[in-house]
Amino acid sequence: MPETTSEDGPGDGVQIDLISAERMSGKTSMEKIRMILDGVRDGKIVVLEAGLTPDEESKLIEVTMTEINPDGFSGIEIESFPQSETNDTGLLGRLMGKQSTSKLTVVGPANQIQSLHKDETLISALVSRK
Repeated sequence: MPETTSEDGPGDGVQIDLISAERMSGKTSMEKIRMILDGVRDGKIVVLEAGLTPDEESKLIEVTMTEINPDGFSGIEIESFPQSETNDTGLLGRLMGKQSTSKLTVVGPANQIQSLHKDETLISALVSRK
């Protein structure tokens, strides 16, 4: 659902930020995490084209846990598609220290996402307006 706007500012819709792999490519892990959390704290659903590495996802969850507060930020919901098995992250790639990156990651505010479901080809989110 696109966000509606008026002369007074944003409407009561849900904003979705689709962030390209190119925009994230030059950022450190902490810069990525901060960008994601800042968006989610503002009530946005953040969709990353290139996703995060497993270490970045773990760090995102860790940082989120330290910022949860009962009167404000209630946390995140996150779902990712794993990288294709045909990529160069097989056994040899893993032994050489290469980490796979998820193809797509969806992150949103826990208090707005009523359900987040993933199967092999679809991530489905039911989002409320708060």
